[in-house]
Amino acid sequence: MGRAAALLAIVVALAAYDSLHARLWNASDWGDVAFIAVVLIPLSFSIIWFLLPLRTARGLLPAGAALGVLTYALHVAGWHTPENLVKLCAVALIGFWFLGYFETAAWVVLVALIIPWVDAYSVWRGPTKVIVTHHEHVFTALSYAFPIPGEHTAANLGVPDLLFFSLFLGAAARFRLRTGWTWVALTLSFGVTIAAAVAFKLAGLPALPLLSLGFLLPNADLLWTRLRAERAAADDAPGP
Repeated sequence: MGRAAALLAIVVALAAYDSLHARLWNASDWGDVAFIAVVLIPLSFSIIWFLLPLRTARGLLPAGAALGVLTYALHVAGWHTPENLVKLCAVALIGFWFLGYFETAAWVVLVALIIPWVDAYSVWRGPTKVIVTHHEHVFTALSYAFPIPGEHTAANLGVPDLLFFSLFLGAAARFRLRTGWTWVALTLSFGVTIAAAVAFKLAGLPALPLLSLGFLLPNADLLWTRLRAERAAADDAPGP
C-alpha cells in the first residue's frame, strides 16, 4: 500500500509540474540542467523503481502494448502530460518482459558492452541522427520529455534509453546485484549525459554508453563472481 501511495504521489507531482512548468521560473541553462538532473530525472525514474516488483508478473507484454496504444491515443488527442507518463510505464513493462529472455547475467553484460557502440553510431551517423535532424516530431513522439521550467521546450530521452534503464534495473534485482546503487548510477548517468550535451553545445548525445556503465560499475565485483559461477556450472553440466 505504501509503495502504491508513493507511486501515485510521484505521478501526480510530475503531472502537475508538466501542466504548469511554462509559468514557473526561467533559469539559466545550467540552472535548468541542475533541476532536470536533481529533480525531474530522479522523480521520473522512481516510477520504474516502484514498478520493479512487477518484473515477474505475467502478461507484461500485453500490458505494455495496451499502454502503448493508450499512449498513441493520448498523443492524437493532444493530451501530452498523461501521454508522457503512460509512455514511461509502457516502456518499463516491456523492458521487464524483455528481461525474461535473459537466462544468465552474462547475456545482460554482453548487451551492456554492445549497445553503447550501436547507440553512438545511431546518434551521430545513423537513424537517430536522421530522425532528430529531419523528423523532429517523430523523435518527440518516441521520447520521454523533461519539460524545462519557464519555457515551452523540453529535454528528451529516447524510448531505447527508457527500455534499457528498465532492463538493467530489473537485471540488478533478478540477479541479486546492488539494486539501489544501480538505480542511483543509472539515474545519475542521464543527468551527466544531458550536462555534457549542454557543456559541448550539442543537440544531443547518446545516453546508453553512460547508462551501461551505470549498470556495470556498481556491480562489477558481483557480476564477475556470478559470471565465473555461471561458467563453472556450464562446464560441470553433463554433455548430451
